Parts: sequence; C-alpha cells; structure tokens
Amino acid sequence: MKFGLLYEHQLPRPWTREAEHALFHEALAQVELADRLGIDYVWEVEHHFLEEYAHSSAPEVFLAACAARTKKIRIGHGVVLAPPGYNHPARVAERIATLDLIASGRVDWGTGESASRAELEAFGIGPDDKKAMWAEGVEQTANMMTMEPYPGFNGRFFSMPCRNLVPKPYQTPHPPIWVACSRRETIHAAARAGIGALTFAFVDPAEAGKWAKEYYEIIKSDQCVPIGHAVNANVAMVTGFSCHENRQEALRRGAEGLQFFGYSLGHFYVYGDHRPGRTSVWDRFELARDGLPEIGHGSGIGTPAELTAHLRRYQESGVDQVIFIQQGGRNRHDHICDSLNLFAEKVMPVLKEGAAAREAKKQAELAPFIEAALKRKRRMAPIADADIPTISAYGRSVLNAGQATEGPTHHLNADITVMMNDPAAGKVAAAAGGD
Repeated sequence: MKFGLLYEHQLPRPWTREAEHALFHEALAQVELADRLGIDYVWEVEHHFLEEYAHSSAPEVFLAACAARTKKIRIGHGVVLAPPGYNHPARVAERIATLDLIASGRVDWGTGESASRAELEAFGIGPDDKKAMWAEGVEQTANMMTMEPYPGFNGRFFSMPCRNLVPKPYQTPHPPIWVACSRRETIHAAARAGIGALTFAFVDPAEAGKWAKEYYEIIKSDQCVPIGHAVNANVAMVTGFSCHENRQEALRRGAEGLQFFGYSLGHFYVYGDHRPGRTSVWDRFELARDGLPEIGHGSGIGTPAELTAHLRRYQESGVDQVIFIQQGGRNRHDHICDSLNLFAEKVMPVLKEGAAAREAKKQAELAPFIEAALKRKRRMAPIADADIPTISAYGRSVLNAGQATEGPTHHLNADITVMMNDPAAGKVAAAAGGD
C-alpha cells in the first residue's frame, strides 16, 4: 500500500496575508518532511473561488515548489480541471510536461470536471457538458504529449491547428492519468478509460473493497479502452489523519479539522448559500457543529495501533493508496508534523512490509489485460509530412518584396532591418505581441 497527503489549502476566516503566506510555507515544510519519511505521494487540488475550503487555485505553482524541494515523493495533481473553459488542453500538456521534467519523472496527472456553481458559472461551463468536456480535453492533452507534431483538432469544445507541443514530459508516453471520483459510477468510468480512480467518497474499507473489486473487473474486461496512451490501474481512497499515542489527544488535534473539511465541502457543493467575500463558512460551521456527526473510530484518527488496523482493512480490500487529509480547518502545523513522524515510525513499516513483492505480483497479473486494452485504443492518426503547414511570421506580410535574397543569413538580416526601420512592420510586430 502507498500513502499520500492531500492539500486543499484550507484557511477558515478570518485570515490575513500573513496567514496565507504561512499556510503555503508550512505546507511545503510538511511535504519536505513527508519526502524524508518515505511518504509516497503529495496531491493538490485545483479549485477556484471556494473561500476557506480551498485556496489552491494554482496547484502547478505549489507542486513545482514541492518538486524542487524533494527527491522521491511523487508529485500529484489531484486534480487539473480538464474542461477547456478552465484550462486549454495545450496549456495543461505544457504545464504537466514541464513539471515532470522539473520533478525528473515523478508527476502523476490527476484530472477532473469540477462540480460547484461558484467555479462552473464563473468560467462559463455548463454542468450538462462538463463530462464530455473532460473526455475531450484529457484525450487531446494526452495526444499532444505523445505526438510530434500534434495534427490539430476540431472538436465540440475546443479547436486548434497543427502544432508541436514542447517540452515533452520526462515519463513516456506521459505521466500516469487519474480522475477524481466521488461516486461508484465514476470509478467504473475510470476503469473503462484505463486510468486511476482518485476517490474522494470517504467510504469505509468494506465499501471501498467492493468498489476496488468492480474497478479491477472492468480493467480486466474488454470494456477497458484507454483514454491515454498507457493504462494506470490504481485505486486511491481519501481518509482523515491524526496520529498520537493517546487516542483522545489524536481526536483533539484532528477531529475538528476533518469535521470542517466535510462541512465546508457540503457548503459549496450541496446545501450552502454563499456571498463572495462576505460569507464566513467557519462561523456557520461553529453554529452547526453540535449537530454534525462525531469523528470516531475508522476515521484515520487515533493511536498507531488503531491506524494500523484501520489501514490494514483498506489494504486487504484491494485499495492501492490511502490519501490523508491532515491539513483541514485550523489543524496546527506542529501537530501535523508530529503525526507524520509517529506514523512513519510505527505504522508505515508494518503496512509496507512485503510491498515490493505484492506490487510485482499485481503488475504481472495485470500485464496481459493492459496489453489487450492498449490494442483496443483508438489512436489519433498522425499528420502526413506533406500536410504539415508552414507557419509564416506575421512580419513577412509587410516585408519589402525587393529585399536581397542571397541566402538565409542575408535574408534574415534584411528582414530584421526592415522590422527595425519600417513603421508598418513595427505595427505588425506589435499586433503579434512584440514590442
């Protein structure tokens, strides 16, 4: 079993600039510690305008800082929003590839649609179209990272001409693809697309086992047709996290943060009314707290022995990775670090024992099914060399047709001279984005 950390960058009101500064730098320090301790993944979400719940609107920036500060931990987008209204597929491909180069091949590319009105309506994305937008965006982003050149695309939600995306990612054919899942049906869809299920459903190990079993049954069936150019067969589940030798202290340190995480998620996605810049989600949480479910056994919060037993149930159910929500609400940085240290000392070695052998067995069992799935992949046809367009610079339309043509160097020098001295050419350069 692998272990990961999830960051939403939660910051309950009231906050200051200094508080936001501390939030990000403490998170980076936690990731550095996790890397030294042997935690396998760091994941960060992409959300917009979800005050207090998620201040993680630029995950690629945070994850690049994580990559620069670490050596082994995998760098996971959890997730990049794939509808083109959020992120043009070419920009996703460029950012993922660049991050993968910086991280020397440690990137995992999580994808998602988003579901909150605050985000969807701000970017002009219709809820009825977002699933189709996700599919179109993810498939074409993967094509851009693997084709040279990308032939171009005229789709339902975005179009672009033939271009060669640079840089290409360090991993081939591209980083492992995941999709955010909150429902059983989405886990099935992930398996049919041959990608990892990044599950935010907070289900118990018994239910998680049913979902994992169904996921792998689809992976092994002819229903699996990869959306990308590789199959990433993995199931990850999210749980709370606070580890202390004293159970009551573990709850004192972690329960409130996990409660706020769940309440603020519901506020933006299920039952809340929100006035941007005015509503205090924390104040509403405090008013509602007495009626919220208690955080108890099986929440990922407890003693090392309790966490070992809890996570062993996930492991035995077929879950490949458990992702911890340790930064929630007003959870303290020092308490988070204490939990990570204790977990790495007393829990992780028990659950990691024999991990390499189990992973090798899993990969050997899946290999023929993955090979068959890749043969079913519907691949985009490459463009013929004769059809690759020539892209002439804007300035060529105003160059003096009488300039010397005695060779490439002479011609280039003449072009530059005209651009520097011809006012008309200068206007064209400005229109093209030049100075």
